[in-house]
Amino acid sequence: MTKRNTRRKVTFTNRRGLRLSGILEIPGATPRGFAIFAPCFTCGKDVLAASRIARRLGELGLSVLRFDFTGIGDSEGDFSTTNFSDNVEDLKSAARFLREEYQPATLLIGHSLGGAAVLAAAGEIPETRAVATIATPTHPSHVLKQFAHALDTINEQGHALVHLSGRPFVIQKQFVEDVRENQADMNIRNLGRPLLIYHSRKDQVVSISEAAALFDLAQYPKSFICLEDADHLLSARKDAIYVADTLAAWATPYLSA
Repeated sequence: MTKRNTRRKVTFTNRRGLRLSGILEIPGATPRGFAIFAPCFTCGKDVLAASRIARRLGELGLSVLRFDFTGIGDSEGDFSTTNFSDNVEDLKSAARFLREEYQPATLLIGHSLGGAAVLAAAGEIPETRAVATIATPTHPSHVLKQFAHALDTINEQGHALVHLSGRPFVIQKQFVEDVRENQADMNIRNLGRPLLIYHSRKDQVVSISEAAALFDLAQYPKSFICLEDADHLLSARKDAIYVADTLAAWATPYLSA
């Protein structure tokens, strides 16, 4: 009888010394490899897309760490003082944790802005052998569209309270400046790892044209899978399962030591 997955709550510290909270999906048998899942902007480790994909990958033999970025969910810190570069550093801290406590993560997975973060972090995580993005914009500054109405206030007053997915967040001017200054094109061109891009033609948050631009910038080997009717957050369980199933098959050649 096949053993079921188990989930282990874990914590690790980031470069600021703050405790970040994560969940490590552990397959019933010896893992075929380890992966890190970076959730979407202001999303935590328990958002449906992250939990469903990680659990399914666990059933398929991959151990997956999903975690809350600084100031999100159960992780320490003040979200308003963070920026995109901090997310990249948090990813590197997650990779260091797995490297030291379990096994190096050879696969990085990112959803939306989390996808932009894994593209930026991959070059600084040497054990990374493959990268997958889901509903990811070409440049992290795309996230500014979610609160475009508040940009003038942020520029004039240094911060503004915005509502994202029905929740209030304080966005500071340094966050805006940080995403605008990111060298995304260079990160994508110099990725140096196989890349798999998932996107839906019906995504109302990040247009599929972003996926096309991302694909054009990336070097081979690169692949694209259209999610057809999925929404941006992969709210339907079938879409998350489809991503996990195809991702596990695609990543298999890159997981072996």
